[in-house]
Amino acid sequence: MYGKDKVRIINMVSQLKYKQTEISKIPKKWKVKKIVDLFKIITGSTPSTKQKEYWNNGHINWVTPTDMNKLNGRLFIENSERKITEKGLKETNLTLMPNGSIMISTRAPVGYVVVVKGKTTFNQGCKGLIPKKIKEINTIFYTYYLLSKKYLLENSSSGSTFKELPKKALENFIVPLPSLFEQNKIAEILLTIDQSIEKVDENIAKAGRLKKGLMQELLTKGIGHKEFKQTEIGKIPKEWKIVKLGDESIIKIRSNKTINRFNEVVFIPMNAIPNSNIFTTFEIRSMKDVKSFTYCESGDILLAKITPSLENGKQGIVPDDIPNGFALATTEVFPILCKDIEKLFLFYILKYSKFRGSS
Repeated sequence: MYGKDKVRIINMVSQLKYKQTEISKIPKKWKVKKIVDLFKIITGSTPSTKQKEYWNNGHINWVTPTDMNKLNGRLFIENSERKITEKGLKETNLTLMPNGSIMISTRAPVGYVVVVKGKTTFNQGCKGLIPKKIKEINTIFYTYYLLSKKYLLENSSSGSTFKELPKKALENFIVPLPSLFEQNKIAEILLTIDQSIEKVDENIAKAGRLKKGLMQELLTKGIGHKEFKQTEIGKIPKEWKIVKLGDESIIKIRSNKTINRFNEVVFIPMNAIPNSNIFTTFEIRSMKDVKSFTYCESGDILLAKITPSLENGKQGIVPDDIPNGFALATTEVFPILCKDIEKLFLFYILKYSKFRGSS
């Protein structure tokens, strides 16, 4: 953002006056319009799947709500699972959407909103929004606006089997019309934030892949070993031993205790046990409200014992700072006290899918 633009925005904000409208309080200079006033609304369809020439070797994106869902919140759609041919586009009622136009899912479900990139058309579960006056509309601004009003779009939908947003309801949907300058700057700010979030997500995904590789390397090969032996759990360093998790010289699965003298206790429900972090969270409950429980203490590993939580790697360590040093956890976990094994090493052994799958 250039210096002059920053000054202009600051001056505009300082001078803003507001007015009450049917869509809420908005700046006095903004207008209120219906979608149909600003956009041409296009309906999609599905060409006959019996016509192979419509589909075989197609290169034009044919978007469905499922394709939008796979974006995981990303704003631009550039690809689709199925594609159609030029013949399919020309001989059916499909419209090729201009780059930068808007696509919105209007059934199953209602409310995905994306910006089109590349040669794209869509099925009957979507509607296309093409600006009537390109020089007055920033489609990224309106994509963000419609995403923020998903609940209103859903409320405007009807249907018994599944909800659908009728074309008429979309046409009459009310939106603000700021100046193009403001649209551009608002879109720029939100897009910059989205791009930053996407980079963070990419780094998290890379770190996750790195961790998975390191777990495989460290938990089976250790550090600095040169001689290995073949065992029932795979090749491991020659100096390592294999023990059963139930070996009480290594760990102990705690037994329940009777708790009488406390009015309030620390409780750890299943949703407080993490899938990816190490330590559990907890809450304080009245003892009379805890009907059944698993006794555990600070530092214990809580291992989920039922599927799908077990299969998903749901486990955590009871924090050291819990009041009184003990907690009552859900009955769906094993509380493991580590005796002759490093706690975090066992935690990651239990987390490693290779060993988890062999249990």
